Amino acid sequence: MKPLPVGVSFFDKIIENDYYYVDKTLLIKEILDKAAEVNLFTRPRRFGKTLNMRMLQCFFEDTAETTGKDTASLFNGLKIMSAGESYTSLLGQYPVVFLTFKDARQSSFEAAYSMLKDNIVGEFKRHNYVLQNEHLKAEKEQYERIMLGTGSLHEYSQGLKFLTECLSMHHGKKTIVLIDEYDVPLEASWANGFYNDMVGFIRTLLGMALKDNPFLEFAALTGCLRISKESIFTGLNNLAVNSILGIGYSEYFGFTPEEAAQMLRFYDREQCAETVKDWYDGYLFGNAEVYNPWSLIKVMQDLLDNSNGTPQPYWANTSSNSIVRTLIDKADDEAKADLDTLIAGGTIKKAIHEDITYDEIEKNIDNIWNFLFFTGYLKKAGEHFEKGNTLMLDLEIPNRELQYIFEYKIQEWFKETVEQQNLSPLYTAILEGDFQAVEDDLSELLLNSISFYDSQENFYHGFMTGILAKAKGYLVKSNRESGNGRGDIVMKNVSAKGKAVIFEIKVAAAMKELSAKCDEALRQINEKKYAAELEQEGYQTILKYGIAFCKKDCMVKIMPPLNG
Repeated sequence: MKPLPVGVSFFDKIIENDYYYVDKTLLIKEILDKAAEVNLFTRPRRFGKTLNMRMLQCFFEDTAETTGKDTASLFNGLKIMSAGESYTSLLGQYPVVFLTFKDARQSSFEAAYSMLKDNIVGEFKRHNYVLQNEHLKAEKEQYERIMLGTGSLHEYSQGLKFLTECLSMHHGKKTIVLIDEYDVPLEASWANGFYNDMVGFIRTLLGMALKDNPFLEFAALTGCLRISKESIFTGLNNLAVNSILGIGYSEYFGFTPEEAAQMLRFYDREQCAETVKDWYDGYLFGNAEVYNPWSLIKVMQDLLDNSNGTPQPYWANTSSNSIVRTLIDKADDEAKADLDTLIAGGTIKKAIHEDITYDEIEKNIDNIWNFLFFTGYLKKAGEHFEKGNTLMLDLEIPNRELQYIFEYKIQEWFKETVEQQNLSPLYTAILEGDFQAVEDDLSELLLNSISFYDSQENFYHGFMTGILAKAKGYLVKSNRESGNGRGDIVMKNVSAKGKAVIFEIKVAAAMKELSAKCDEALRQINEKKYAAELEQEGYQTILKYGIAFCKKDCMVKIMPPLNG
């Protein structure tokens, strides 16, 4: 049984160690056929971008003076080897520069620049054999400064082009440049306040290497966003952008349904197909339906350990969710209604443009929807044009994994928001039996929250539990999960001499049903004798609340306290 490549993104390691590999090598053929000088592939995080870039490196790189390994054997039996001699003849024929920017997710420009510099230094060291070339004597001093880490910022910002020049002079061939996760330092700099400095460095680094560079054979970059307005690619008329909206290369990032089914068959887990589909399928790249490859590999590993295991939101723990929090923080009433619709399983219509910029994300709430779409949090359910050239997409949550992220993160945010508020007046109203004041305070809190219509009582139960959790001197017990015949929520003083409160929660389908639902809740408290245990503990004053919710409205009723 082949091991699964959990967290393995080096193509050669996967092949050499006989990991399970989903063959994406025809990506090489399509790149060569389309012959774009600079390709930018934008896909969400953890969708196989790094593995594909490493595969390109292994295929094209002349390793005679670097590793000395013969990489041709890595491709034995793979699809590209049956594509024809015009493609296989290029195997191992070019100098290749590979840079990854993924480690530049740092909190300061100095730290991010240091990581980028280390990557550049690493490539200079990997190709230091060029220093033996007598035709590069004039370049030797600058090459060594960069390689030893003593070069200036100016030299590192132009270092990529300089390296392609040195390699091309040595090999007598133009150089292939591969850059993985190029926009990670831009996202990090936006989040941490050094955006302009980072844009300036990246613009020079990429502009020099990719624009009018006579030593460039072709380049491939990956990232989440195009970010063309940053002037990162100003004047780069040889750039081909391949986003999730385009039909080109659509099946090479992520696993197609056929590839997912093949994996399930291989590991004898076909009985899990529907569950896996519900959780990790649902993305639409161009015209191709795809599964999240990271999550599919992770769940397969867990299913091998336990075929009856429960799927987990693996992607939620690997991808940055800060943009979801930004959306929630900036959400106006319309955005909150849109979130309600999405979480309830509906679709929202938004204008989409590919040249979103990080520094504009917070300026317009529509920009955040764009970001969520291109980074994989939402998927396209339909499209049309308005007013001639404005692309409008119907957006929805792709699958249960993303449903979890939205619900969990939003509930987490609401809990934090509640914790920042002074809820003392609400607690006082509860303990004094002022049900009208309780109703008013809860209604105001609901108006500032996101409601989950599909979650029904579970959402409102969590809503109430979170609000009551800060009541000092009181223990709050949530009984819904235990199913032990007690009230939904019990709030009691740490001393039996104090007060205890029983809350029973109901959800009404319409506003006109709120009053009847409150009465039903109060009857249930009495009929099921929810107060009995509190009485046995010695509480003499027990308040009983029936609370009914309908979307963002509520009604509160109270039964006169039992004075033992």
